[in-house]
Amino acid sequence: MKKNAAVFLDRDGTINEEVGYLSNLEQLKLFPATFEAIRIINESGMKAVVVTNQSGVARGFFNEDFIDTVHNLINEMLREKGAFIDQFYYCPHHPTEGDGAYKTDCDCRKPEPGMFLKAAEEIDIDLSRSYMIGDMSKDIQAARRAGVKGILVRTGYGKSIIETGKTVYIAQDILDAVKWIMKDRNK
Repeated sequence: MKKNAAVFLDRDGTINEEVGYLSNLEQLKLFPATFEAIRIINESGMKAVVVTNQSGVARGFFNEDFIDTVHNLINEMLREKGAFIDQFYYCPHHPTEGDGAYKTDCDCRKPEPGMFLKAAEEIDIDLSRSYMIGDMSKDIQAARRAGVKGILVRTGYGKSIIETGKTVYIAQDILDAVKWIMKDRNK
């Protein structure tokens, strides 16, 4: 059986507004383009998979239950508009901040590819046919290390990133990125 292709998505600054450390549900505001973009991914048969660094856990700003609550709320908001995220992956670690098990140099914190590799194993993803949309250079680096095509969006921190030549496309927002992916995969 053929493996799934996926569109990996960074969370903060890509699908929702960047607010620093999202630690209050009232701070969660999805970009208007997110609904249509994710609906297009869903309709294409590709998996919509969020991969997000959440070092606020290591830093003590919020706990893992809060992250699950945010992710459930994101999917509730999306479902109201006919879209959904297939799976959420997050890294709660930080290499130098925090205490205990969360203060660690792990293989899941982007730019490392651990979340991509875990998703590939758990939901049968062909990384070579997949894409990553993110607003930071570490998103693109992680994608490249996982063998995924990286697309930088000019939202969130992406507004100020100077292109390094490692992206396959620079998009204005998530919807622009998804439309480009749909054309690229049909070449």
